[in-house]
Amino acid sequence: MSINPSQNPLISDDNSADTFPFVSWLRTVAPYIHSFHGKTFVIAFAGELATDSELENLVEDIAMLHAMGMRIVLVHGSRPQIQEQLSLHNIEARYGTGQMLGYRITDPKTMECVKEAVGELRLDIEACFSQGLPNTPMAGSRISVISGNFITARPVGVVEGVDFMHTGLVRKVDHESIEMSLDHNKIVLLSPLGFSPTGQAFNLAYEDVACSTATALKADKLIFLSSVHSLHDEFGEKIVEIALPELAKYLGENGLPPGDLRSLLFTASRAIKLGVSRVHLLPHNRDGAVLEELFTHDGVGTMIVASDIENLREATIDDVGGILQIISPLEEEGVLAPRGRAMIERDISSFSVIEHDHVIFGCAALFPFENGIGELACLAVDPDTQGSGDGERLLKRVEARAKELHIKKLFVLTTRTEHWFLKRGFVKSNVEDLPKGRRSHYNWDRKSMVLMKTL
Repeated sequence: MSINPSQNPLISDDNSADTFPFVSWLRTVAPYIHSFHGKTFVIAFAGELATDSELENLVEDIAMLHAMGMRIVLVHGSRPQIQEQLSLHNIEARYGTGQMLGYRITDPKTMECVKEAVGELRLDIEACFSQGLPNTPMAGSRISVISGNFITARPVGVVEGVDFMHTGLVRKVDHESIEMSLDHNKIVLLSPLGFSPTGQAFNLAYEDVACSTATALKADKLIFLSSVHSLHDEFGEKIVEIALPELAKYLGENGLPPGDLRSLLFTASRAIKLGVSRVHLLPHNRDGAVLEELFTHDGVGTMIVASDIENLREATIDDVGGILQIISPLEEEGVLAPRGRAMIERDISSFSVIEHDHVIFGCAALFPFENGIGELACLAVDPDTQGSGDGERLLKRVEARAKELHIKKLFVLTTRTEHWFLKRGFVKSNVEDLPKGRRSHYNWDRKSMVLMKTL
């Protein structure tokens, strides 16, 4: 049977240079896939995600991450499911106050409801991983999920005169067994239950389980999907990334946030201090939130890190490929003068780059000439991050390097970005004002504008 290309958007008889959008997207995310391969991610989600019918979508996304070679530990919450069981049995929920605000008081009857709710939800999650749905990322896949008594717990005990009975805290994580399962290409599923050496079961906070597991495994990422997510600045704009020192300052200036977010931030801070590289706070009710966070520059939530992970530095020979990926489209458009790989490799010491999570997002070069004059060349940033200030930071970096070399004036040749440079202190100049060594190589066919700035 033949198919009319006009009736199928996935098929085209157009042999032009335009490529299907997903080709460009795949090239964009390829560096992330390469960077994340073999890394350990602990992904924790609140029980509300399962009640919002988002569970199957999350499982499909996790299946894709697993297929890409990422080592996944999944931790689920169960608070709404426990509340449902309590209501069915006409049992009133009780919680601690003061320093134990938000902690459930788990008496024996409540503990039975906890076991029932947690067990049912865990079976639902395992069932989602077991179904091979056609026309989904899980089609034809066979994913093995491992659950077990990986968590040793201890009782909270009596706090401020209140006995929390079967409410517990994580004492130890059997990280050796978890790592062995991950090494055998399994997804590890952890429930918010722990067991004492005497065989007692304890009701745990899923945040505590996730944090303790991530720190025990020295995980690369700890990802929380919950109803409380992302921080905002004084103007209401989402904070994409915040380092631990800035987080402490933020909390000092804005005061402690509401209980659930406060608890999550303290948990995230603890994880970072104990060696987890990144903690992500994401919305549980946004389909594909994990994929967007991992494979886009700004993500959809707030990422907490030990220190600023955006690195502005001098380029090395290993950065040639990343630089070419940034400047090649601009060369094809005529925005930048053509440069081949050989030229970039030869001049690599003149380049500065800005990278985020080991991916190059911008570059700029400085070429000194006689009489204390230097050229700012090849300033380019990834289109997806334009407007984020990367160009400004690269310009300041080049200016700082120029001052170290005792360069008094900086010039740039441009055909389309005149106003951007004029706003940053450059003024219009003439070809005659260029240093002799550069004037002799001026391309009269491009007719680039000459802009000059005194440092």
